[in-house]
Amino acid sequence: MNTACRIFSAAVLAAGLARGEVAVRITEPPDGAILNRHDGEVTPAGLKITVKGVCGPEAAVRVNGVAARVGNGLFEAPVTLKDRETRLVAEAAGARDTRTILWDRDSFPRYRFSTDDNIWFLRDIARNAGRYGSIFENPYLAMWRGMREKYGARIHFNIYYETDGFNLSMMPDKYKPEWQANQDWIRLTFHARANDPDRPYIHASGEKVGEDYRLVTREIERFAGKQLLSPATTVHWGETTLDGARALRKEGIKILAGYFRLQDGRPSVSYYLPLEQVRYLMGRDYWKDTREDLIFIRHDIVINTVPLDQIDAWLERIAADPHQSEVMELMIHEQYFYPDYVAYEPDYRERVERAIQWVTRRGYKSVFYEEGFLGAPEQTPSR
Repeated sequence: MNTACRIFSAAVLAAGLARGEVAVRITEPPDGAILNRHDGEVTPAGLKITVKGVCGPEAAVRVNGVAARVGNGLFEAPVTLKDRETRLVAEAAGARDTRTILWDRDSFPRYRFSTDDNIWFLRDIARNAGRYGSIFENPYLAMWRGMREKYGARIHFNIYYETDGFNLSMMPDKYKPEWQANQDWIRLTFHARANDPDRPYIHASGEKVGEDYRLVTREIERFAGKQLLSPATTVHWGETTLDGARALRKEGIKILAGYFRLQDGRPSVSYYLPLEQVRYLMGRDYWKDTREDLIFIRHDIVINTVPLDQIDAWLERIAADPHQSEVMELMIHEQYFYPDYVAYEPDYRERVERAIQWVTRRGYKSVFYEEGFLGAPEQTPSR
């Protein structure tokens, strides 16, 4: 069964049941759902949730051994999640249906700040290597260090291999000790080979994606060190083929961020995911493709697209939905920082700071996703 077939609408299932094609099917939560404290009742035994589905009108349904309440072809059953990953099994009339779901067990309000399309600041550092005594003499990187010093922000840079007149092989390694000294708040990862063409991996082979990933990653390791890498990234335009995503997973990428939106009714900036998964992610922080072992995180705001005076209201709207507010994914693109860029935003720094101020005031902690489960370290039970 392919990925597109693993989340079903209740209407489709009900029609199938009426034709006698299926005896029981779980509809909520879907396979790959990542649940947290907002999705059920936290108890000493675990997270108590309600599993829902459709079944035959006279079916006796059990979910993980618990008798379900059945009526009008629908069922509900309480299940307590005790582990990070749980397999749900619904059984009726000799038939069964399964889902694998995850529990963000140690969840707390947290945010990740990532920046896309990065290459120009590295070109500036390389061109001024004879003059700069520090990478933070670059104005862009100095701005981000200011956010670190003022708010404790940690920043993830998704970078290109090349731009006009420069590629990463030209980046000197003389600053490697300084990169290493700042590994607690800086991450550098693959974004694409270059800014152009648009959507470079929407039809690309896994071989091509893997080749470009290795090209960028080898240079990061050389001039900055493996310690600054991450298993999370955002691919340029958030589009890959399934083979491309599999190539990234083979290289060690476990988490992909994107917009997960619809454009003209079709998925956009959504990697290889089909309509049903994208619709689910439009109202959620995260979801896992259990077949491909990849977690998808939805961007909550693309800061360069939101005017300064609207940033607070934008984030307040997201925070009003508990299913979207636990993990705040903040993002901006590098090029809008520069006065000579055609779409320069003179309030770039102010927009960045406004977003960071908002999450800081609301008690969100800056994280990298590799530190624990999506940035939530496992808590040691009190004794």
